[in-house]
Amino acid sequence: MAEINVTPFVDVMLVLLIVFMITAPLLTTGVNVDLPRAESSPLPGQDEPLAVTLAADGTIYLQDSAVPLEGLAPRLAAITGENRETRIFVRGDRSIDYGRVMAVVSAINRAGFTRVALVTEAPAGAAAAPPANRMRADAGRPAAGPER
Repeated sequence: MAEINVTPFVDVMLVLLIVFMITAPLLTTGVNVDLPRAESSPLPGQDEPLAVTLAADGTIYLQDSAVPLEGLAPRLAAITGENRETRIFVRGDRSIDYGRVMAVVSAINRAGFTRVALVTEAPAGAAAAPPANRMRADAGRPAAGPER
């Protein structure tokens, strides 16, 4: 009999598939912040946004790496390849000073990025709302409602 038995191969592939399906969501953790709660609709979009996070101690993170405020704009420009239409989500801990959040948003806007959104959590009692709501804050305008 010269045939290859593929049953063990299929079993191993199915086990690996299950392992990767379970571990993949766990690999996308970022900086842990306590987001404020607000009701809004989720933002539409297909491209993957960059995340700028302000931790409770005031540290600024671009994705998972800490950056100083002065170095934020050059790092964003380098990562996006000078594409100023890249979506940027700003996540700030609820205990952080509002002035610090606005300093970060202002630095991003001065760098030429206009698609900046503030990330919040859905209120505890909102069952129909998605888990992470986002409100838009364009350059020169206050966050006035959901992005369309």
